[in-house]
Amino acid sequence: MAAPILAYENLGLVQGSGWLFRGLDVHVGPRDRLALIGRNGAGKTTLLKLIAGKIDADEGRRTIQPGTRVILLEQEPDLRTFATLGDYVLGGDDAPLQYEAEAIADQLGIDLSREAASASGGERRRAAIVRALAQDPDVLLLDEPTNHLDIAAIDWLEEWLGRFRGAFIVISHDRTFLTRLTKQTLWLDRGTVRRAEIGFGGFEAWTEQVYAEEQRNAEKLDAKLKLEEHWLLRGVTGRRKRNQGRLTKLFEMRETRAAMMGPPGTANLTIGSDDARSKIVIDVKHVSKSFGDRPIITDLNLRVSRRDRIGIVGQNGAGKTTLLKLLTGELAPDSGTVKLAQNVERIVIDQQRSKMAPDKTVREVLADGGDWIEVQGVKKHIIGYLKEFLFEPGLVDAQVGTLSGGERSRLLLAREFARPSNLLVLDEPTNDLDLETLDLLQEVISDYDGTVLIVSHDRDFLDRTVTITLGLDGSGTVDVVAGGYEDWEAKRKAAAPKRGGGNRKVQATAPPPPPPPKVKLTYKDQRDYETLPKRIETLDAAILRDEKALADPALYSKDFARFEMLTKAVENARAEKEAAELRWLELAEMVEG
Repeated sequence: MAAPILAYENLGLVQGSGWLFRGLDVHVGPRDRLALIGRNGAGKTTLLKLIAGKIDADEGRRTIQPGTRVILLEQEPDLRTFATLGDYVLGGDDAPLQYEAEAIADQLGIDLSREAASASGGERRRAAIVRALAQDPDVLLLDEPTNHLDIAAIDWLEEWLGRFRGAFIVISHDRTFLTRLTKQTLWLDRGTVRRAEIGFGGFEAWTEQVYAEEQRNAEKLDAKLKLEEHWLLRGVTGRRKRNQGRLTKLFEMRETRAAMMGPPGTANLTIGSDDARSKIVIDVKHVSKSFGDRPIITDLNLRVSRRDRIGIVGQNGAGKTTLLKLLTGELAPDSGTVKLAQNVERIVIDQQRSKMAPDKTVREVLADGGDWIEVQGVKKHIIGYLKEFLFEPGLVDAQVGTLSGGERSRLLLAREFARPSNLLVLDEPTNDLDLETLDLLQEVISDYDGTVLIVSHDRDFLDRTVTITLGLDGSGTVDVVAGGYEDWEAKRKAAAPKRGGGNRKVQATAPPPPPPPKVKLTYKDQRDYETLPKRIETLDAAILRDEKALADPALYSKDFARFEMLTKAVENARAEKEAAELRWLELAEMVEG
């Protein structure tokens, strides 16, 4: 192993009234490709700033080889003192060479003469990338580099980093980006850091091993994990296993949707049964929209049914927002018709998540200062609901302004998902979310009983959530594909003419391995496999019944013993349901081979 070019030994930092982390050892080799993983609030961004030398530690020693150039790409660069994006890129004592910056800007498609004050999030992000890359770093520290970028820009950045001869550490919620690029992982978890010589592709298997070892050690010591750690650990591991079953259901829904579509290559989703026709939420017929002489949408035909999950993808400027506004009735087409079902109740979660009042508490945002919140018509205690969105109970009275960006995003999701609706519109929902929250969001979308429209550049997220992808190429044509981002990309590659050398080599999808022989179930396994779904339904009904009884505000004072009994019953039923779900998923994997 090559000697580190940068290292921190016994790193410690005080934040607030205690240590954010202490005793961390971090080293960076000359060609390391490190993924930095951790929950929102764990201190990932702070750790990057410490490594970059932007802030000082309270403990520890930083060593760096002479002449090593460390560049930090911040998540939110400060452009307030610059007139143009070019002034920002070329400003300061450590400014890059102008010709190098202009060459990268040209490849990224960013106009450096643009006024900084009116630049969009995507333009500001591109300018920050231009400045960082043009500075010729030896160690590049990237904090959410794909935020606000479209897919074409992400592809370009992946290609550039693939050729990069230095080392980099990257924080990102983009699983595809991390999987393609990283070869080592730093996991910041509960104040400690672990390093594994595996890329992000092996991260989940590694964390499962760590959690399993912790559980064994806790049992050996005859001690339980702390309550907050226990529900988090159980939630993380259980969620991943449940999501395996949800992915299976998603693939089944895609097959069903593909069967409803017309001949290959057409954009008309037809419905095959009268029952399906009665569930049409959005009916689009021969819709076209232009701005000036430029066609944005041309002759689109589309039928969106209840429980469809529609992903909208394309480069910035291709018309994603226009299409979204057409589908939701915010924008009228130039020709054709868009008909929405009469009973549509929609909620829209867009990118403006920072606008929640910072002086309000979490309790006030969720429950108007009370203890109970109505979630899709069912009352839940605010503490239990917060846990569902990965909040520790102690944060219930914290002010919104003290939360991290990711925590504010999670709080907004919790508030909006509680509202009654049957059409959910998500505009770039993955920005500022950590990986565990993304898992949670995928789960909530999967369980949502209405229709979902998603605009996103997060390829893995789309592959895990949507049943239909609407792909825009900027020409006005909308590709309608049953499946996720990879299905749309495969269709584009198949339709594109073959080009000569000089383009990035795209890794082909390997043929699926032959299925392993199916395992024969024992009598008990077979019985569990057949009976558990019914048991899960029964538990669901019991939980719903008892939660309705608990929703009576007078129950606590009128009959405390019954309140306590019902609370315990709901807790036990949820635990039994979770165990039953995990057991059935394990058996389903055995059956499916």
